[in-house]
Amino acid sequence: MENRSSAVRDMRSDGEHIFLAGVAAVRADAAVFNYCRRDADRLYVGEDILDLSRFNRIFVVGAGKASAAMARAVEDILPKEISDGVVSVKYEHTANLKRVRQVEAGHPVPDIHGEEAARSILELVQKAEATDLVLCLISGGGSALMPLPAPGIRLEDKQEMSRLLLACGATIHEINTLRKHTSAIKGGRLAEAASPGTLVSLILSDVIGDDLDVIASGPTVPDTSTFQESLAIVEKYRLAEKLPAPVMAHLTAGQRGRVLETPKAGDPIFERTINLIVGSNMQAIRAAEQEARNRGYRCLILSSLVEGETREAARFHGAIAREILNSDHPIRRPACLISGGETTVTLKGDGVGGRNLEFALAAAIDIADHPDIVILSGGTDGTDGPTPAAGAIVDHDTIRIASDAGLDAGMFLENNNSYPFFEQLDDLIITGPTDTNVMDLRIVLVR
Repeated sequence: MENRSSAVRDMRSDGEHIFLAGVAAVRADAAVFNYCRRDADRLYVGEDILDLSRFNRIFVVGAGKASAAMARAVEDILPKEISDGVVSVKYEHTANLKRVRQVEAGHPVPDIHGEEAARSILELVQKAEATDLVLCLISGGGSALMPLPAPGIRLEDKQEMSRLLLACGATIHEINTLRKHTSAIKGGRLAEAASPGTLVSLILSDVIGDDLDVIASGPTVPDTSTFQESLAIVEKYRLAEKLPAPVMAHLTAGQRGRVLETPKAGDPIFERTINLIVGSNMQAIRAAEQEARNRGYRCLILSSLVEGETREAARFHGAIAREILNSDHPIRRPACLISGGETTVTLKGDGVGGRNLEFALAAAIDIADHPDIVILSGGTDGTDGPTPAAGAIVDHDTIRIASDAGLDAGMFLENNNSYPFFEQLDDLIITGPTDTNVMDLRIVLVR
């Protein structure tokens, strides 16, 4: 906070409280309890009612950064009825569970523990009979935390595929299309394994548009993507010569009909399946909006669908903030702009950072010397890329303070090295694991 006015310090505090209010609204336990409740032998799941007395066994499975916290809420609702369960969570994202086993595994690059967890999940749901209920808990990170390669593909092959896709700037939709078509559990195959049991999936959405077949690579829903689309993505990013040979061989075989496509809409395996989104980016945005109004700001929600290159998105947000300063359009001051979604970073350097940290750094450069603007960008899961930070907060003084400390913001940005930049300025947003993951929140305040 060095050399900042009290007004700017107050705005920065407002920004952090607005962000945290959005995160709190979509915590896993709140999300589950908002959509699920029990009354005697009736389990209410959204608009559906399940008669618990007709189920012999109840299995709980899941994957994602918030899956353990979701499982804890389910155990509160069904304290004695769960027969067995297993969830795959990111390291240090565990919860105090009594009936559901939890396996800590790698994210965003999958590891052997994730593969073991995925195999345990698949083996458990394969036990389901027509008189059994399977509760599946899915949240952001589920794809990486449930890696079960298709026959002929090794875990190392999928790890390398994930690294290449993350580095080239592919969207989450594109990444998950390839994940589904190189997996034995995603793209509806978990639902296939659970049939003929009743399958209920509770889902925290971490993808643009809340597309069910994209969240965690859609393990319990019909898949709308194809092997043909997978190869088109490979061609788009010129990955054919870089991807492991077993991955390319499997995708090519699928395109030629020698490997079965993922289950599609209309398949009988989905007749006893319920998929319900219990938390989304827009819910977090609405809660952030309410907190901003409570703090005296006029609010404008830009979009929950922001994607594309992080730096371009940052410049766009900065331009709107500067327009408000100049003309009080599109909203009069004091103003709060809120957006969500998930941008991408095309790696050019070898630094340490993430999309939110890079957004904040690019935004800081854009608003330098434009007083009375504060911008925060943070991941609702509490971690941005490979860092322990959720994101960062900046204002018009950030670049000046950095320069006084001998830090060249432009060089840090070009090297994708935003984390150490903000660490030295003490501008990181540190929340720790948040028990949720519904993409990102960006808060722009103009006094």
